[in-house]
Amino acid sequence: MITIDVLLSENQIADELVAALANRNLPEKFFYWFPTSVRAWISLCSDGAYRNFMRSQTLLQNYAAELVAHLPRGDVEVISLGAGQGVKDLLVLEQLRAAGRTPHYVPVDASQALLEMACELATKSGFSCRGVKADLANAEHLAQLPHDRSGPPRLVMILGNTLGAFDPIDYGARLARLLRPQDHLLIDGEIFSAEATMSGYDNPLNRRFAFAPLRSIGLEEPRDGALEFTSDTDSRRSGLHRVRKHFRAARDLELLIAGETIRLQVGQQIEMNWSYKYAREAFLALLQEAGISPAAQHLSDDGRFLMVLGRRP
Repeated sequence: MITIDVLLSENQIADELVAALANRNLPEKFFYWFPTSVRAWISLCSDGAYRNFMRSQTLLQNYAAELVAHLPRGDVEVISLGAGQGVKDLLVLEQLRAAGRTPHYVPVDASQALLEMACELATKSGFSCRGVKADLANAEHLAQLPHDRSGPPRLVMILGNTLGAFDPIDYGARLARLLRPQDHLLIDGEIFSAEATMSGYDNPLNRRFAFAPLRSIGLEEPRDGALEFTSDTDSRRSGLHRVRKHFRAARDLELLIAGETIRLQVGQQIEMNWSYKYAREAFLALLQEAGISPAAQHLSDDGRFLMVLGRRP
C-alpha cells in the first residue's frame, strides 16, 4: 500500500484548468495531469532521443556515489520536487542504501498518476516512502512540506531541468528556505545552445508530448491550429534563456471543459508552459544569490547539462 498526502486535490486541478484556459493559459502541471499526457511523458522518457532526461539520468548513474558521499551518515530524508515517475530518484535512493545510509523518500508532484508510480517503484524496491501531491508553483504548498527542524538531514532534489518551469530568480530563494544548515540541494539545469536547444523541443516526439493536454480537450493539429515554439532572453539577467510555446487557433473554436464553455477565435493563442535554460555562469550565480553554495558540480559529456550539489553555509 502506498501513502500520499494531498495538498492539491483533483477537483482543484479541474477548477484551475477551466480558469487557466479562460485566460488563454496552460501552466506546467496540466502537462502531467491528463492520462494522455502521462502516457506521452512516459513514452518521451523511454526514448533515448529525449536528451534532457538522459543527461540527468546519466549524471546520476556516473556520480551518485560521489554526491552521496557529501551527505551526513545515518538517516536521510530525500524530498524530490517534481518527482515524476521516480526513475532518477531511485538511483539516488539505491546509492544511499549502498553507502550504509537509510533514506526516507518523499516524492512531490502534482500528477496523481506519476506520483503513484514513484511511490510504487520506491516501495517495491524496499524504501520507506510517503508521497505529497502538491503544486510546486504554490508557495503555501512548499511551506507545508516536511520541515521538522529536529528531523534527519534532508536531500532536496529538483532534477530534469524542473527549475526551468518556474521563475528561476524567485524560485531559488524558495528552495533555499527549504534547507536547514545540515541539508543539501541537488539541482540540475540545461545549458543553452540556440540550435540544439530548439531542436530538442521542435521534434515529433516532444511535439506529441507538448500537444497531449490539448489533444485531451479535443483539439487536433493542424485541423484546429498549430503548436509553435519560440525562444527569448530574460532581460533581468544575462545568461537566462526561455523556450516558450503556444497554440494558435486556425479557426473559431468552442471547447467544453468540465461543463464550462471556452471559446477561441481564429488567431488567438493559448500560452503554454515555458522552460528556462542557462549559461553555466548564470545558473551558478542564481544558486549563489539564493544563498546556496556549491559543494560539487558535474557537467554532462556533451557540455549541455549541469548538476550541482549545494547547501546553505
